[in-house]
Amino acid sequence: MRLALSGDRTVHLGYCYNVLPGETAAALIDQVRRICGPVRARLGVARLGVGLWIARPAAAELIADAAARRALAAALAAEGLYVFTLNGFPYGGFHAPRVKARVFRPGWDDDARVAYTIDLARILVELLPDDVARGSISTLPLGPADVDRAAARAGLRRADDALAELEATTGRRVELAVEPEPGAGFERVDVMAPWLAEADRGRAGRLGACVDLCHAAVVDEAETAPFVALAAAGVRCAKVQVSSALVVPRPDDDAARAALAAFDEPRFLHQVRSSRGGAMDLPEALADLDRGVPWRVHFHVPVHRDVVGPGGAFATTAPTIAPMLAAALAAPGEPPHLEVETYTWGVLPEAERPRDDAGLCDGIARELAWTLGELAALGVHPS
Repeated sequence: MRLALSGDRTVHLGYCYNVLPGETAAALIDQVRRICGPVRARLGVARLGVGLWIARPAAAELIADAAARRALAAALAAEGLYVFTLNGFPYGGFHAPRVKARVFRPGWDDDARVAYTIDLARILVELLPDDVARGSISTLPLGPADVDRAAARAGLRRADDALAELEATTGRRVELAVEPEPGAGFERVDVMAPWLAEADRGRAGRLGACVDLCHAAVVDEAETAPFVALAAAGVRCAKVQVSSALVVPRPDDDAARAALAAFDEPRFLHQVRSSRGGAMDLPEALADLDRGVPWRVHFHVPVHRDVVGPGGAFATTAPTIAPMLAAALAAPGEPPHLEVETYTWGVLPEAERPRDDAGLCDGIARELAWTLGELAALGVHPS
């Protein structure tokens, strides 16, 4: 959805569909018709942006088959949808029974990551509508914590070279948005920004950042800090993922710990941070982390919820979203893409989990409507 800022500036808002598991072109087209289109209809808008997750197998299929690309584009158009961004962080198998730290592989020190991202860019330039000036691809923060940073920088630069060639031949610009995550190669924007500035030195600014608001809240980055750090380093904020984390105010409370067990699911990493330390996943936190101070948990919870869990046992970081959006949109230069991302609908505690497609569509539509309300309070409205 295109939204109007002050003057003639505009910003695009959409939803990140890594919440859906399909990894073939046919599955993507089915998701567009079964979920993405009905979400747009529930919002009652004529046109809605989407951020697709195109896994490695689907990307390879689309690159090899022009008819499949045309079919995907036609399905999007028929449902009143347009693509302006892709989520290129998970490589594949994101909805396998157990993902955990495998989500950080392959890293940017691996040629497979470079090739995959270039393929995503080639697909994106075909999907971008004429009235969208640039596309973005969010990607992992180099890899796991022990990633070879020199090799990762070389990989990013090879991808950037390919994006430059793509822009020269198609006239369409695609930016890479490197996304910090707790426990990965970079977990804080303020640490990553100078590194990215150096990696992009002498280039055309296609290497930018993706600020995931859940991740920033978990590592306790102040609301304006990521955008101040990026501006100081001269690095673009290409994308903001509108997301919310779980907050455990009293991890020493037995009832709270029992309720938290419902969020300890086997698929995704749920890193935990507090003022006294951290853990790479909930089981380690429950076993070893200091219980005397609140915990912030990397569990993407629906952004419109102030409390979650049995009886509203836990708070969320939703109150930080509006100030962070205000800071992102006030930063100098072209505004970042905005993408609501709650990929964990299917692993929420059972009582809060959608029971069917209709329930999922309802939940996603509520998140988007809530985000539009927060943006309206900042003076940002559909154009």
